[in-house]
Amino acid sequence: MTVAMTAMGLADFLAYEDGTETLYELEDGALIVMPPESDRNLRIASILFAYFLQVGVRPECLRMKTELVVMGARVGVRVPDLMVLSEELAAELAGATRSTVTLEMPPPRLVVEVVSPGKENIDRDYRYKRSQYEARGIAEYWIVDPIVDRVTILTRVEGLYETATFEGEMAIRSALLAEFAPNQQLTAAQVLASGT
Repeated sequence: MTVAMTAMGLADFLAYEDGTETLYELEDGALIVMPPESDRNLRIASILFAYFLQVGVRPECLRMKTELVVMGARVGVRVPDLMVLSEELAAELAGATRSTVTLEMPPPRLVVEVVSPGKENIDRDYRYKRSQYEARGIAEYWIVDPIVDRVTILTRVEGLYETATFEGEMAIRSALLAEFAPNQQLTAAQVLASGT
């Protein structure tokens, strides 16, 4: 749901307070209300968080629901389900009063979005966020889609994302996984089964 108001800039967004716990993204100058996640989506993101910890990603390099400033037609703010940060970015966020990755900071190494039902949510994850994360220089963007039981891995190669999809018992191929868990396999079924 979009909140009707005049076009909002990044400074206005960062200063916005409505007295509620409502989570918003900023898209083309409009506040987008982020509805509460389904239990399945939360479990998928949590299992991935735990998996990354298990394979050696340091806790300070993992974030859930941290704001990420992106570029589009206008500056916007996304709130991915999960991010893996570089050591440098984790150090920059340490002690911050607001967990927001700004444009002046290095990009996260990996961003995960777990798709929610509805055409608007699907378009946002597959189309709009893809171009914004690609432009932001994020090396890997994972789209975990429990609606169609598929994991899509977008890997940035020479400035553009290359796409690979994984279903069922297919082992997910990822540069980050190859670095942290070269001798382990994570399948699409394992990721998606965590939410059933």
